[in-house]
Amino acid sequence: MSPHDFVSPHDQERPVFAAHEGGKLEVHSTREIRTREDLSLAYTPGVAEVCTAIAADPGLAVRYTWASRLVAVVTDGTAVLGLGDIGPTASLPVMEGKAVLFKQFGGLNAVPVALATTDVDEIVETVVRLAPSFGGINLEDISAPRCFEIERRLRARLDIPVFHDDQHGTAIVVLAALRNAAMLVDRKLDDLRVVVSGAGAAGVACAKILVEARVGDIVVADSRGVIHGGRADLNETKRALAELTNAGELTGSLADALSGADVFLGVSGGTVAEDAVARMAPQSIIFALANPNPEIHPEMARRHARVVATGRSDYPNQINNVLAFPGVFRGAFDVQATSITEEMKLAAADAIATVVGDDLSEDYVIPSVFDERVAGAVSAAVGQAARAGGVARA
Repeated sequence: MSPHDFVSPHDQERPVFAAHEGGKLEVHSTREIRTREDLSLAYTPGVAEVCTAIAADPGLAVRYTWASRLVAVVTDGTAVLGLGDIGPTASLPVMEGKAVLFKQFGGLNAVPVALATTDVDEIVETVVRLAPSFGGINLEDISAPRCFEIERRLRARLDIPVFHDDQHGTAIVVLAALRNAAMLVDRKLDDLRVVVSGAGAAGVACAKILVEARVGDIVVADSRGVIHGGRADLNETKRALAELTNAGELTGSLADALSGADVFLGVSGGTVAEDAVARMAPQSIIFALANPNPEIHPEMARRHARVVATGRSDYPNQINNVLAFPGVFRGAFDVQATSITEEMKLAAADAIATVVGDDLSEDYVIPSVFDERVAGAVSAAVGQAARAGGVARA
């Protein structure tokens, strides 16, 4: 369904609409107020003592308010799922859903913040002014390349975790799955040649984390072909990407790049012809993550690859960000981290990969989103990495 299609009253009776009736969030008090004494402790006059203490020592807010475990899920509605630029109001069901996932999988409270602006300066200033109410900022569904600038500027101005899930959540889970897939085909990461299809938020972040993980050779392609330093049409983000990747200075199309490649990573949509897939290296790895239509259909991919992953829940090896972001924020919050570092992201990927353990197989290179071990493993690893990196305050 197009976001612009009319929804008839009959359609509104379908179960999916019933599941969202009245929204998916509400606030519950952690204190009962049944007596005059209860009221005086929870609100005035008793609350004044706590406010005064926090004014004297702002660090006490971590203990005496919910801000220390509250995430702002911030969007401008410009890149919502596969729907694109549908605006802030229409994005709210997704942002509410994200908040539900934070609670379900990370035990954290989250509040959707949908902003009626697409201006980078206005978004940054708004979030900075709202930040005292929150322990962390999760940027969501903001289109590239603006999302890179927004995240960079917020990280520079705030001393709480700022995390763009479309970038880093995807990258963390991809790296976790790739670590296990490489192990299954008896390859080391530094031996792999990876072709990334897509240079948007997810593609750029995936390429960068693979560089950090010392993957051998990474080539990124956008809609105009392979990204390399000789192209005159690159924006600032892609020029920086060209300097980090494509050590062999490959040119040409995505199909050209796939010849002999060990790994295909699709985060762009579109389709890849089977003859191009067939030219990949033996025992190849295909992560075709476009949703709902993968760049390479899983049935086709299985004819040529040893390991296949998608972004869909109806095939094995679902690459789903919910494996990462709840545990990342919980780990950062547990140690009162001032930021989320590259080392924390790498630690999260290692933790997710390790959960698979001895059950590793072609159809199980990444844990299920319902595996209760994942969030705890990720949060512990992220907290430890934050302490090791000097960004923890507790």
